[in-house]
Amino acid sequence: MSENINSSDRKSRPQFKNIGYGQILTSYKLPWSGKVSILHRVSGALLFLSLPFILYLFDKSITSEISFITFSEMVANPLIKLFILALIWGFLHHFCAGIRFLMLDTHRGIEKHQIQKSAITVLVISLALTLVLGAKLFNLF
Repeated sequence: MSENINSSDRKSRPQFKNIGYGQILTSYKLPWSGKVSILHRVSGALLFLSLPFILYLFDKSITSEISFITFSEMVANPLIKLFILALIWGFLHHFCAGIRFLMLDTHRGIEKHQIQKSAITVLVISLALTLVLGAKLFNLF
């Protein structure tokens, strides 16, 4: 026998209609794995959309000595260095998160605490490597 449940008996859930990014970012708390997943997509899009610029820089760096000088002068610009730093982060994060997702696809580390730990590990490793390569990019060592 099925029971009819009145709408008043149900626990009321909040309804979100026409919410903006500000409300999503401030009122909804994503787990670390969700943040890594979103950043994985963002880093992939960044790498894909900047591929013509990357190929242009590669071409300038290997064509001739004169083009290498042009490349060196272009990369000396601080704004270009910041963009290259963003590309470095995008590559490192996409690589580390991709390894994590491959591990999850092979059913390794699928317990809840392992998933959260691996997500935090991806963030820490990718940011640490970005700091090291960024320091090298800005000639700090």
